[in-house]
Amino acid sequence: MSSRRSLLLLVVVGVAAITWAASRFSRQVSGRTEPDAGATGERVTLRFFRNPAAAPVVAMRDLDGREVSLASLRGKVVLVNFWATWCPACRTELPILDRLARGGRADLAVVAIATDRDRSLVAPFVRKLNLRHLTIGFDPGGLVARADTTDGVDTPFALYGMPISFLLGVTGQVEGYMTGEADWTSQEASRLFDYYAGIGAGG
Repeated sequence: MSSRRSLLLLVVVGVAAITWAASRFSRQVSGRTEPDAGATGERVTLRFFRNPAAAPVVAMRDLDGREVSLASLRGKVVLVNFWATWCPACRTELPILDRLARGGRADLAVVAIATDRDRSLVAPFVRKLNLRHLTIGFDPGGLVARADTTDGVDTPFALYGMPISFLLGVTGQVEGYMTGEADWTSQEASRLFDYYAGIGAGG
């Protein structure tokens, strides 16, 4: 192969590699107006907001009727997960979230919000999965989050997929989100939580 053809091949390969890297980066870092098409598998790939906004003031009830307030969790990293009983991926992810909550990190709170309208479906589902450590919120009216944005109802969170998890920093900002189930007990997830907890501690 001539040196000229070798150089041309090297340039083509280099351009292809740069294009691939750029497209991968753009999928992981984007603005709020560009919802993710979906992420599957166990890898934690958060889609970050370019301009994080303060978490909305949200108050809901748990399955026992007690108030669940995200504002009361300010000062911690908060993982807010939206799920439904009809969602197969949620059935996989919820026990992982329960184990994460069981870990007892003082700088982390985990809230799993059911989007089902029928409470009688949610409680047995939670018991069947033996979710004993998670804070379970209940949003039957779709006042906290909904997927339909054409009905004129504005909600604090948007459901780009199911399940979907939002990460809140210690200052109460919504830093990003991920659709699809993930292993939130993995080392890379732990490093993510460490990073945002460190920001609050001046790290």
